Amino acid sequence: MLLLALDTATPAVTVALHDGTRVLAESRQVDARRHGELLLPAVDRVLAEAGLKLDAVSDIVVGVGPGPYTGLRVGLVTAATFGAALGVPVHGLCTLDGLAHASGLTEPFVVATDARRKEVYWARYAAGPSTSDSAAPRTITRLTEPAVDRPADIADQVAGVPAVGAGALLYDTVFTGVRREAPEHQSAGALAALAAGKLAAGEELPPPQPMYLRRPDAQVPANYKVVTPQ
Repeated sequence: MLLLALDTATPAVTVALHDGTRVLAESRQVDARRHGELLLPAVDRVLAEAGLKLDAVSDIVVGVGPGPYTGLRVGLVTAATFGAALGVPVHGLCTLDGLAHASGLTEPFVVATDARRKEVYWARYAAGPSTSDSAAPRTITRLTEPAVDRPADIADQVAGVPAVGAGALLYDTVFTGVRREAPEHQSAGALAALAAGKLAAGEELPPPQPMYLRRPDAQVPANYKVVTPQ
């Protein structure tokens, strides 16, 4: 297995290569406005660091969000293009799941990312303890579907609960159990490790379908008047 993982659903543009046992190379740059400019150079960089060519990739996994439309599409379209060109499967994984996998927590916790507009994308998780086998995947279970909410509206649900992610850090008066030592942004290495463990266990990963959770900003006006001839 040589798994290429990438995620652009958050401000982090992140890419990694995983051989089924460990991360061979990883790149992460945080820039919410340059996903399209940074992603392909990052792919080239991790391939060069690992001393491999793109045609060695056997599987691709991409973070499907939730995330803003523009950034999220960059990763999804790139993954689909690579998959079609190489003739390899493209898998999707929830971006929040990658952050959960990297958290290191072994108790129920929350992952929250910044959804802008004074909102967060978030979900609840449970995690099993790490094993002595370093190659074995951590047991991560998402307990709720990803949602987008104003922090004040979920304060009763998240107050005091261990929390990780940029959204939890940004609204730490609501996410009072925020773990500042945990990763703030997405890691393609963590996403790849999670996917590799699932694939090795024979699990079928979701398709690479975007998870937006919001209606598009651009919509046809409700009272749109047709002016073309009938």
